[in-house]
Amino acid sequence: MALLEVRDLRLAVGGKRILHGVSLSVEQRAVHALVGPNGAGKSTLAYAIMGLPGYAPDGGDILLDGKSLNGLAVDQRARLGVSLAWQEPARFEGLKVRDFLLAGAAHKDEDALRDALRRMALDPGLYLDRMVDTSLSGGERKRIELASILVMKPKLVIADEPDSGIDVEALRHMFELFDRLRSEDVTVLLVTHSADVMAHADTATLVCCGRTVEEGPAEQIRSYFVDQCLPCPFHDPSMRPDES
Repeated sequence: MALLEVRDLRLAVGGKRILHGVSLSVEQRAVHALVGPNGAGKSTLAYAIMGLPGYAPDGGDILLDGKSLNGLAVDQRARLGVSLAWQEPARFEGLKVRDFLLAGAAHKDEDALRDALRRMALDPGLYLDRMVDTSLSGGERKRIELASILVMKPKLVIADEPDSGIDVEALRHMFELFDRLRSEDVTVLLVTHSADVMAHADTATLVCCGRTVEEGPAEQIRSYFVDQCLPCPFHDPSMRPDES
């Protein structure tokens, strides 16, 4: 049985229809890519799965382990094992790295925090007492956020544009983390418009203009995305039909 299922999801934001009936299925322990051009509705779908305010569907369903998430708040979904890694990690100005990691940790154990930072190639002695603020680079913040996911021990990690604004070293550690998560029975949903990121997925769903286009093995979807989707005129937002 799939860990995550999205069934004919429809959603409008600010009176504008974004999702017109998106469906996808993600098997347990898979790395699944949700791919499409900018403006396809990928991040909107990710926020709907997480249950963020303002992203409540007006049709369709989202199921985790066969149970509907519709109507559940963000914290309730987090307790069920759903975690979202943002394009731009929140800085939480004035909060120490230690406290940021402890906030969502499954076990309040400093050794686990240290181990998570080391896995992200960050020295705990240098980072645990640093503030999560603008003194950290984008790559450092991303790695700290990924360390926080490690200590959460979630069932499902949604990574929204995981390669956005980070350095090559941080990107390498991120993909190593996804491999490790899969070995620990964690499922990863990669939200991306990058064919390179797709190369690290097992399966994929292609969306365009708020609709599901195709779903299947990642290499098959990647080939379709690169050869047929990216040259499509709808990739240019000015060429898209009215979606109201």
